[in-house]
Amino acid sequence: MKNRLKVYVFLCLLLSAGSILAQQELYQKQLFIRGNDTLKYRIMYPKDFSESKQYPLLLFLHGAGERGSDNTSQLVHGSALFANEKNREDFPAIVIFPQCPKESYWANADVDRSSYPISLKFPKDAAPTPAMDMVLKLMDEFTIKNFVKKEQVYVGGLSMGGMGTFEILSRRPDMFAGAIAICGGGNTELAQNYATKVPMWIFHGANDDVVRPQLSVDMVSAILKYGGKPNFNLYAKDNHNSWDSTFAEPGLLTWLFSQSKL
Repeated sequence: MKNRLKVYVFLCLLLSAGSILAQQELYQKQLFIRGNDTLKYRIMYPKDFSESKQYPLLLFLHGAGERGSDNTSQLVHGSALFANEKNREDFPAIVIFPQCPKESYWANADVDRSSYPISLKFPKDAAPTPAMDMVLKLMDEFTIKNFVKKEQVYVGGLSMGGMGTFEILSRRPDMFAGAIAICGGGNTELAQNYATKVPMWIFHGANDDVVRPQLSVDMVSAILKYGGKPNFNLYAKDNHNSWDSTFAEPGLLTWLFSQSKL
């Protein structure tokens, strides 16, 4: 019986590893180089991609734990959702997962990890971080390509990437048709830049002991204050990994890809 169990576990691990490898193959490794700066990213094109057609474009920003230089770790959370066979059929889109270097951060934030939840402050008028600057340049170049539907460009992110989502919206409010921000936070004053321009769905876990849920509550309040009408899910039992509940939301992609600048 024990031997059968070991074989079963081994087969499960083998299948899981095969699934991960297959998923990684869908996201092609790319380098975006400008001057002395390089941004590593993965990109997945729709099935039967043709430059003569047009497709929605989705940018997804990973969390702090996936920073690095392997151009793979950023796929840990979220990439499977968009690579799902049915989702690729129902929502054909170009999906980009950039990787933030270990020493950088998506959002311009003062981060104090001496205690938890971590302390975060978001300056209002600071220049973008090197990583965010490269993402902005990448998106500026992608969104002028003929095969990208300019009216259907989206952004999402979790944790540090959720913070990056709020920031990139403040810097390019006219670029995006919709956004999702998971367990993030941002400068509440800058919400005025995009509150009425970009429909948002914001998520957080009420038990989050890494990034305080109050940060998302504050962003929702700020967006409301400036005339926006965001969706907001506060998961009562979730800790920091509220992305698991978010990605399980049955209407998530339907909502996101229904948003349009037209």
